[in-house]
Amino acid sequence: MRRDHHHATGAGVARAELAQAPPAVEQRDGQAAGPLQALRERLAFLRGFIAHPQQVGSVIPSSHVLEQRLVRSAQLQRARCVVELGPGTGGTTRAFLRALPASSQLLAIELSEDFAARLRTSARDPRLAVVQGSAEFVGRFLAELGLPAPDAVISGIPFSTMPREVAGRIAAEVARLIAPGGRFVAYQVRPHVAAYVTPHLGEPRREWEPINIPPVRVFTWTRHG
Repeated sequence: MRRDHHHATGAGVARAELAQAPPAVEQRDGQAAGPLQALRERLAFLRGFIAHPQQVGSVIPSSHVLEQRLVRSAQLQRARCVVELGPGTGGTTRAFLRALPASSQLLAIELSEDFAARLRTSARDPRLAVVQGSAEFVGRFLAELGLPAPDAVISGIPFSTMPREVAGRIAAEVARLIAPGGRFVAYQVRPHVAAYVTPHLGEPRREWEPINIPPVRVFTWTRHG
């Protein structure tokens, strides 16, 4: 899994930045960086975990296999607007951008100021907006940026370690905002997220992804109506 840290209650005005380079530039840069970029991301995750162990869900980024499972579960190939909660150093974010249509938009909400700054530098794409703040305020961030109801929300933030009242507010807000037919995909080490989201969106599809460190559960809800 990766970073995950949105249970803090701080929130102020969202700090967002739209990247300027075209998608092709980011992809070429990612290919050129290769092992060096992967090493830097692992070290950044480790530092984040040591500094804030309750906010970061893993000591290393998500595996490529998990990233592709998330892409399929969220049906990103046909999404217009997507929200990622807890992008961390951006490995999952770049995978989502590669899967999304050219006309789509991705809002990444990251609690860690360091991770948010790193993401703005490493994943430069005009479709991407990076906000530093708490996932509790996803509705406010969408409104401030003039974005529509998301077709997919993808979350790796650890519902098992955040305060119960914060977890409940995030779950309710996501369920309220997601577009009809849209999907909420949460990948977690522990199953706590289901207790918060199921009252709003019903029973999820539950899957297990063993090819990741640590192995994670993947929950997928679809908003009907």
